[in-house]
Amino acid sequence: MPLINSIISWFNVKRLHQIELFKKYPGNVQRETFNRLIKQAANTEWGKKYHYGEIENINQYQARVPIQTYEDIVPYVDRQRAGEQNILWPTEIKWYAKSSGTTAEKSKFLPVSKEALEECHFRGSKDVLALYTSQFPDSLVLRGKALTLGGSHQINNYSTQSYYGDLSAILIENLPFWANFIRTPSAGVALIPDFEQKVEKITKVAIKENVTNIAGVPSWNLVLLKHILDATGNDNLLDIWPNLELFTHGGVSFAPYREQFRKIIPSDNMHYMETYNASEGFFGIQDDLSDSSMLLMLDYGVFYEFIPMDRFNETSPPTYTINEVQTGVNYAIVISTNGGLWRYMIGDTIVFTSLTPHKFRITGRTKYFINAFGEEVILENAENALMTACRHTGAQIKDYTAGPVYMTAETQGSHEWLIEFEKLPDDLERFTDVLDKTLCSINSDYEAKRYKNTTLVKPTVTAVPDGTFYQWFQQKGKVGGQNKMPRLANDRKYLDEVRHLIS
Repeated sequence: MPLINSIISWFNVKRLHQIELFKKYPGNVQRETFNRLIKQAANTEWGKKYHYGEIENINQYQARVPIQTYEDIVPYVDRQRAGEQNILWPTEIKWYAKSSGTTAEKSKFLPVSKEALEECHFRGSKDVLALYTSQFPDSLVLRGKALTLGGSHQINNYSTQSYYGDLSAILIENLPFWANFIRTPSAGVALIPDFEQKVEKITKVAIKENVTNIAGVPSWNLVLLKHILDATGNDNLLDIWPNLELFTHGGVSFAPYREQFRKIIPSDNMHYMETYNASEGFFGIQDDLSDSSMLLMLDYGVFYEFIPMDRFNETSPPTYTINEVQTGVNYAIVISTNGGLWRYMIGDTIVFTSLTPHKFRITGRTKYFINAFGEEVILENAENALMTACRHTGAQIKDYTAGPVYMTAETQGSHEWLIEFEKLPDDLERFTDVLDKTLCSINSDYEAKRYKNTTLVKPTVTAVPDGTFYQWFQQKGKVGGQNKMPRLANDRKYLDEVRHLIS
């Protein structure tokens, strides 16, 4: 263990110099990334289709290659998953990260190349430690182990040629051998598919370790940590792990969970560090814990473009490179990656808070959504589920809004739906059941969070009085025109405003 920690510390120092380089010369580093990606993919089927061998600059690339959504690349991904190679990326791709679905697909399967693993995802994980220890030189975080929960989907065979699962499960499967000395539990336990069984196993193993840091999604980890406290009879985690000092979190907003974590880890020396790690790539790290913004990581084999959201719905919206963005503008992110995604719209929106260096905060999605617990319910999911519930109960909907009910120390999370019916369902309870079950059937992430009520319990549906939403529009001065009630939100702003009207 001391030898491994010494080697890691040496690499951290070296890596910090490289990070300073891209902070100082962002445009140069991104151009180098772009040129390398185009050259590597020139002889792939995709590269030949768009004549990558003839592309000399970014402007040519933007003019030649259209912006892509998952629906656009599904035919290529399906062929790769069946065993064909050299389609989107030149090296063999056999891993696919299962992510939340789109309008047409219940789940997305995003290619993960060996370059994406090594140069993006694993580099991001190592950079978290490098940036953290640079802020806290006396940290003992490397003297103990990291507690990682693992994915909610185990690794599965799509064919004899490819495998799929949660990104976290893929990362665990591909970790270098030495990583097992600095993390817990073992891969075998972390990849147990049954969440309750996994939590039990992790509890038995982790309480015997010197855990100094935790990594993962706040909602899932809160379930695990509360179970550990219940199992041990302790009031807080410091009684179990006195050297605990860091929680690296991402996936959903940490704000609703911050007070709960402070309650179970009552220490001024406990630090919380946000990361932006998605199935498509590792993009950002909070490099200064006094600043909630994250540093955009520019040398991970990802070339970035940004679409201003006020022009997002144009037929051919402009895209800007890293040297062209401005602070305070809401941008949709477009990426080209060493995993074979080309001008790919990932659906997230960000605002830059600084350009020297490029730091940002996540502002949401390009569409309305609920993702308070990692469930990623999008508007299409909601509309389809409501339509099915209406069909089964004879209901007709006039308007609605929905959002999260946050976890408390005593309760699980859930969703709340406020619906103004044109025609009430013959059974509101059955309406709620169909809504819930349909969401499970069309959204694998929602289904995983609802599994055995572990993270999400059954949603609540309230029929609000006739005219409620009209009153809301009147109050906002938005009666008529093209004004619409925000149907989904990742906070309780609209729910609470409507509830105030009917109270």
